Amino acid sequence: MTAPEPGTDGQSVRPRMAQHYSVAPEPDAPEGYVAPGMPGAPVAGYDPVPDPAEPPAGRRRRPRRRTGLAVALSLTAMLIGALAYGAALSRAASSIGWLAIALAAAVAWPLGRIGGPNRALPPLGALLSVGGLLLGQLLGQTLRLHRLAGTPYGDLLGDALRIWRADRHPVDLAFYGIALIGGFLLTRRTAATD
Repeated sequence: MTAPEPGTDGQSVRPRMAQHYSVAPEPDAPEGYVAPGMPGAPVAGYDPVPDPAEPPAGRRRRPRRRTGLAVALSLTAMLIGALAYGAALSRAASSIGWLAIALAAAVAWPLGRIGGPNRALPPLGALLSVGGLLLGQLLGQTLRLHRLAGTPYGDLLGDALRIWRADRHPVDLAFYGIALIGGFLLTRRTAATD
């Protein structure tokens, strides 16, 4: 008995042989599709899904960081904050050391926002915050002595430093700690919000 030929009424019982093409068959995938893991570049007409982390076309990936400008603005904020803190301290009857957090925020904002995520800026923010607090306290003592004694400011600086040393309380260390930690953390946090 012989097997029927294909195309006749019955099926062929011979196993199906591999088909060879002289031209590749049409793919079942859309034009330009490259299967994951397969080498090749997309062809024209292929519209990839945009990466959500990538900015839209025409925008820069990251803003430029200006560390020098950030340090200059932070120094200016420290001096202005020290002047304001010293003026308030000379008029206050009690300690206003809790304003150290405002001074730390004024110093930390330009460092973090303009300077960006630079590792050297948070320690610098901490030091500038403590320096602003120290300058503000010395200025407050100088203004208080000038108001009481009426002598020129240049002569009062040495006296103000001696009075500042003698007038330290344990709670003042807490205010310096607030300025130190606040300056560090606020600088790092404002740099991270970009």
